[in-house]
Amino acid sequence: MNNYYDLLCSIEEKLPNLSKGQKRIANFLLEHYDKAVYLTASRLGEIAGVSESTVVRFAIEMGFDGYPKFQRALEDHVKNKLTASQRMRVSSDRIIKNNKHILKSVLESDLEKIHSTMNNVDERDFDAVVDALLSGKKIYVLGGRSSAALSVFLTFYLNLMLDNVINVTSSTVTEVFEQIYRIDKGDVFIGISFPRYSQRTIKAMEYAGSKMAKTIAITDSGVSPLLQFADLSLIARSDMVSFVDSLVAPLSLINALLVAVSVKKQNELVNTLDNLERLWNEYQVYTSHSSGKYI
Repeated sequence: MNNYYDLLCSIEEKLPNLSKGQKRIANFLLEHYDKAVYLTASRLGEIAGVSESTVVRFAIEMGFDGYPKFQRALEDHVKNKLTASQRMRVSSDRIIKNNKHILKSVLESDLEKIHSTMNNVDERDFDAVVDALLSGKKIYVLGGRSSAALSVFLTFYLNLMLDNVINVTSSTVTEVFEQIYRIDKGDVFIGISFPRYSQRTIKAMEYAGSKMAKTIAITDSGVSPLLQFADLSLIARSDMVSFVDSLVAPLSLINALLVAVSVKKQNELVNTLDNLERLWNEYQVYTSHSSGKYI
């Protein structure tokens, strides 16, 4: 299916030509997609009054290799379409059905997202991103909304290794473009966004691409709107926990990027860190347990 094609619109279009059993599935999904996203094929079939094999055939009819890929696409749709209050209700229902303590449920979900990211991220794209960071004239990093925390983290550590990194703040649309309007060929733009995707980040990436800068997307899936403007992309699974975005896997991916850059810049970085250490000591940036002072 096209990455930017609305899944529910596809179901509606194909509805008249489906079998009787598949129509039951389609109608349930159209009315209760927020509840269906976490149902197994057997459970969805049970609710719709059809067999598990009918559910699998329905997923194939929708253009997917099987039910797991269909379910993943449905999850992507839900994450981007639901309001904050709807997201909270959906995730709360899921946690309750797991019948586990919230702490364990959330941590297990984060572990699964890291594992999925590790198994599916393209190592060649990862290496290409590292090379782009090392060769870029200037590096602009933008993460809107909750992704701003990832942008600040990435920029903070890149600034210790490189002297050409700019964290683009996104308080207003005009501020974003005022900060990147000089971007040009040879520069690198990194856009970080996860559902619900930031329109500001998407537009900024589109502009960067129009100026011939190398564009890199750090996002959650193949249906992310950032990908249409990205030269390179790194996919890290995210999750919705209540109305809070779980960005553990993206942060782990960013950690890997930073480590890879540090390995490439090891000789220069040793001198930089030694100089910084002297400054930190001189200006008491960190606590000193031996002196009993806490700054």
